[in-house]
Amino acid sequence: MMRRQLILTPEPISQSVMAGPCAENKSCGALLSFVGIVRSLEGDQVIEGIDYEAYQAMAKHQFQLLFNEMEQRWPIESVRLIHRLGRVDVGQASLWVELLAPHRQEAFEALGWLIDTMKQKVPIWKHPIPRPETATTAPRAAIEQDGETQCDDPSTIS
Repeated sequence: MMRRQLILTPEPISQSVMAGPCAENKSCGALLSFVGIVRSLEGDQVIEGIDYEAYQAMAKHQFQLLFNEMEQRWPIESVRLIHRLGRVDVGQASLWVELLAPHRQEAFEALGWLIDTMKQKVPIWKHPIPRPETATTAPRAAIEQDGETQCDDPSTIS
């Protein structure tokens, strides 16, 4: 029987949890760990973070269904998953998953499947938090300095 740990939390995912002892099994040769980080772009929108909202009871139920299916499809020994809820700033971890399996191929397949499928089936919604425009934010345009043109975005030069 596959060991399971699921945590939905507003608290940051600590390095000590990610580096902590994994489930031990001497017949397993693959330990995969994935960390999803909030990036500064959501589509083409610059953001300062994402607010994750969940229907927690249904999210937990859906995760258990996914874990059940994963256990049927691959010989995964252990899965540990933490998903943040609430505001998660750019650069912070929003998701951490650890899988333990006998071989790397099945671990990679199961991990990819789990992440792709949870995005489709688990009721956790992402609400991007746009970065506010400030008076000190200069438009991306060419700036002449010492006779040379400096540009953050070459497409703005005509």
